[in-house]
Amino acid sequence: MNVMIYNKYKDLLMGLNIDVMKSLEGVYNVDEIIDTFTNFYYDKMILDITAIRDYQNTDNLQKLAMNINMENVILLLDDTPETNTKTYLSKLISLGIYNFTKNIDGINYLLVHPHSYKDVVNIHNLSELDSESAAAASKPNTFINDVPDTTVQMQNVGSNRVKIIGFKNVTPHAGATTLIYMIKKQLGSARRCVALEVNRVDFLYFNEPGMLSTTSNDIFKDVMRNQDNDIILLDLNDYNDLDICTEVIYLIEPTTIMLNKMMRKNKTILEKLKGENVVLNRCALNSEDVATFEYETKLRVLAAIPSVDERQVVIGPIKSFVNKLNL
Repeated sequence: MNVMIYNKYKDLLMGLNIDVMKSLEGVYNVDEIIDTFTNFYYDKMILDITAIRDYQNTDNLQKLAMNINMENVILLLDDTPETNTKTYLSKLISLGIYNFTKNIDGINYLLVHPHSYKDVVNIHNLSELDSESAAAASKPNTFINDVPDTTVQMQNVGSNRVKIIGFKNVTPHAGATTLIYMIKKQLGSARRCVALEVNRVDFLYFNEPGMLSTTSNDIFKDVMRNQDNDIILLDLNDYNDLDICTEVIYLIEPTTIMLNKMMRKNKTILEKLKGENVVLNRCALNSEDVATFEYETKLRVLAAIPSVDERQVVIGPIKSFVNKLNL
């Protein structure tokens, strides 16, 4: 069953042929929406953006995105100048809001085919202001046709003294995002450091300056922009053009279930990782177990990092790891 919040576009939304178990009409503060639906089970929320008080301010939408699962929300946009730009849409994408449209056809499409990041990546522009119309968002199966400029050549990246370290999860959810956050925090003001995540917006939730999101299309440009730093930490996610990195750290969570998943997904993975920098993250193994792991897998383990509290100011295993990387 679905829920619906409407204001200006009530008549439009009432024409939807869907089952609705709860609906609200009017203009609401973000806190009111959160309080109403945080513990309320529903399949999809159809949200008229004009029902959000001060919706032009994306800080309000950020608060909403941090408290409600936006994968289950379809946002019906209006046509005001403030929201009718690619800049505004790009801000929505940075908040993890991928399902937005401007008409009934778009809503019907997104109910059946919800978007993921890859469906909206072409309009996720993190650096350039753009006042062009966002009318393409009204189409159910496409958003925009122009592709971001990717003419920055790879050989120009890393030409300065900046050290670019990529982190790649080998086992699912091996902790690259949080590890990068802890490394950046450990470096503090001692080194000029920026962190970039590719094709994700998880850095948003750390509220940490210098942790930015980029895309496969924009990564070269964003690295170039940040070459005045000493270190760039890259959360590579599904990005596989690793030549951009000075070095790559491959993260493995050495639990039975994660190792078996890894091997079942790719039986040749151990051969491909030979000679690479492998780190056992969230590791409960003792030194003897780590030595056994190295013997059985024929991999060189650069470090074994246990589960730690990322909220601590100084974290011993992270400090040791930073020293091992000569950062």
